[in-house]
Amino acid sequence: MLEVNGLIKKYGKQNAVNDISFRLEGGEVVGLLGPNGAGKSTTMKCIVGLLRKTSGEILIGDHDHLSVSAKKLFSYIPETPHIYDLLTVKEHMQFIAQAYRVDNWKEKADQWMELYDLTDKQDKLGRDLSKGMRQKVSICCALLPDPQLLFFDEPMIGLDPKAIKNTKKIFKELKENGKTILVSTHLIDSVETIADRIMIMKDGNIIGNDTLSNLKTQFSATDDSSLEDLFLELTKDE
Repeated sequence: MLEVNGLIKKYGKQNAVNDISFRLEGGEVVGLLGPNGAGKSTTMKCIVGLLRKTSGEILIGDHDHLSVSAKKLFSYIPETPHIYDLLTVKEHMQFIAQAYRVDNWKEKADQWMELYDLTDKQDKLGRDLSKGMRQKVSICCALLPDPQLLFFDEPMIGLDPKAIKNTKKIFKELKENGKTILVSTHLIDSVETIADRIMIMKDGNIIGNDTLSNLKTQFSATDDSSLEDLFLELTKDE
C-alpha cells in the first residue's frame, strides 16, 4: 500500500531525513516513534506531499504520492488540527464529502459525529471549538471518505479518555477491514497496544523496524522489557 525508497529531506546542508526506505502492507498498523527532531513528522509530511522531498521515491497504491490517484487513497490527520474558523462542524463534513464524492455522506457523518460526541456541536463554528474538539473534527473528516491508508500524527493529543478509547477501537476495526495505518506518537503505551510493527527513528534514520518481540531479540532486550524501555535504550545519547 505504501512504499518509500531512499527518502531524503534536506534543510540546507542538514539531513532531516537520511535516505530511509520502508513498506506498509494492507491491514497493518505501524507505530512511528522517535524523540523530538528525529524526523517523524518530516517523513510523514513528505509522504503526504506537504513537504517537497529532496530525493527518493514514494508510492501509494503503486501511484506516485503526489498524483491524484494516490491522494484519493489516503487521509492525513496532522498534529495540530487545521479547520476553518467560519465553517460549522457539519459543514466541514459536507466539504470533505463533496471533495471526495462520498455517497450517503450525511448518514456516515452522523455516525462519526455521534462516536466523537460532536452531534450537539455540529452547528458550532470552527473558531468556537476547543483544541480537543478540533482534533475530533479532524479525525471525523479523515475517516469520512473511507480511505485505504491513514496517516495519524499525534492523534491522541487533546482527546479525552473516551475519545482515545474510541480511536484505538477504530484502529482495530480499520485493520480488520484491510486498511493501513501509520501513527506517529509520543504516547508509547498507546502504540504498544495497537501496533503490529514499530519503526523507531533517530537523527533522521530508521534504527528499528519490526515487531516488538523481534526488536527485543535484535537488541538483546529481556522478555519483560516494555516498548518504552526499548525505545529509551535505542534513542539514548551516546
